[in-house]
Amino acid sequence: MIRYPVLKEGATIGVTAPSSGVPKDLHDLVKAACERMEERGFRVVCGETVWTQEKAKSSEAKKRATELQAMMEDDAIDLMIPPWGGQLLIEVLQFLDFEQWEPKWILGYSDTSLLLLAITLNTGIATAHGTNLVDLRGEYSDDTTAMWQPVLSTKIGDSIVQHSSKKYQKEWDFERPTPCVFHLTEKTKWQGVPKQTLSINGRLLGGCIDVIRHLIGTPYGDVTRFQADVIKGAPIIWFFENCELTTTDLRRTLVQMKLAGWFDHCSGIMFGRSPTNTPVEDYTVDDVFRDLYEELKVPLMTDIDCGHVPPQLTLINGAYAEVKLNDGKGIVTQFFKE
Repeated sequence: MIRYPVLKEGATIGVTAPSSGVPKDLHDLVKAACERMEERGFRVVCGETVWTQEKAKSSEAKKRATELQAMMEDDAIDLMIPPWGGQLLIEVLQFLDFEQWEPKWILGYSDTSLLLLAITLNTGIATAHGTNLVDLRGEYSDDTTAMWQPVLSTKIGDSIVQHSSKKYQKEWDFERPTPCVFHLTEKTKWQGVPKQTLSINGRLLGGCIDVIRHLIGTPYGDVTRFQADVIKGAPIIWFFENCELTTTDLRRTLVQMKLAGWFDHCSGIMFGRSPTNTPVEDYTVDDVFRDLYEELKVPLMTDIDCGHVPPQLTLINGAYAEVKLNDGKGIVTQFFKE
């Protein structure tokens, strides 16, 4: 059974950094985001780890875990949003006590997605893959990003619909900030394999493939047990986004996932737009997708709104979803079924 948190008006947001903290010269980004959240009626509580960064992490693993654990057990905190991702979140997993956690939303992506997937697989608590805190510092959010709040406010038993974006950001331009943070200049077009009109159904799981792959073979990545015991054999729709992997590394990772049983009873796979997918020799990302389709014979959707090329949908690990692709446009309906 999936357990869903519910975001209420006037909620208190806990900000902690289980991966990377924020160096001093960028503290203004966090402060601006916190002020925006308070303007929108939220209360914000920041932990100590948010304000420090050294040797590729906000602090040593036990301190990060202790702060996260405390916020998760604090009834006064309703929602957790790390400032952003990072590199070494996996270090904290061994120090967390999931058994003490009651349903509470955690929202984020990149390295944070490793924590999100581990929580859902090990507790059945739904987690939210979507925007991070610093990208909520604008005067307003684009229509796609702004859906994080309606999605997290969805009641158990209800459903929520999201549409693919109209435009996406090709590259970051920090010298020219916009009122909504992002520079949305390129036309969004989802792609399909083997065809351009597709429909898939199943329970959502996924995240940044660079990091969630490291759960394979650990106690935190037992997809087979989750599928059998928590979602009772329901098919899985995987969503992935690639931050830094070359095409051959992406291919190796997908093969490893297949060999580990992650794609057993899989109904489809969605891939977010990527800033990399760097070809090796003449092996392109399209070759990766074709090889994967030939092996699994499940539909693939690519260039979806997910990951490091914003904006992105808010996708709920554990939720039942119907995803439709037609003429380059996508519709994602998520049902908060237990």
